[in-house]
Amino acid sequence: MKKTGKNPREVAEIVAIQALSFIAGDTERLGLFLAESGIGPETLRTAATDPHFLGSVLDFVMRDDATVKAFASASQLHPTNIAAARQALGDPEWERDVP
Repeated sequence: MKKTGKNPREVAEIVAIQALSFIAGDTERLGLFLAESGIGPETLRTAATDPHFLGSVLDFVMRDDATVKAFASASQLHPTNIAAARQALGDPEWERDVP
C-alpha cells in the first residue's frame, strides 16, 4: 500500500469498503456475509458508514486464509495491510506507548 498522507483510520475505512465490494462481487460470499451479519441487502449501504460494521467486514475476510489471500490479490494489498486496517478500525482510542 502506498503512503497516502491520510490518517490510518481513513485508510482502514477505505480498505474495509474495498473488502465489502470484494464480498459483494461474489453472490455466494455475499449471501454468507449477509446471513452472518444479520443485515439485509437494503441496509448494506447505510451499514457501510459504521466503523464497527466495517470492522466486521474485515473480520469476515480475515477469518479464512483463502479469502484473505483472494482479497489481498484483488486489491493489490499485502495481507498484513488488511490486518493493520482491522486493528485501526478496532482501536479508536489507541495511542503509542513510545513518544
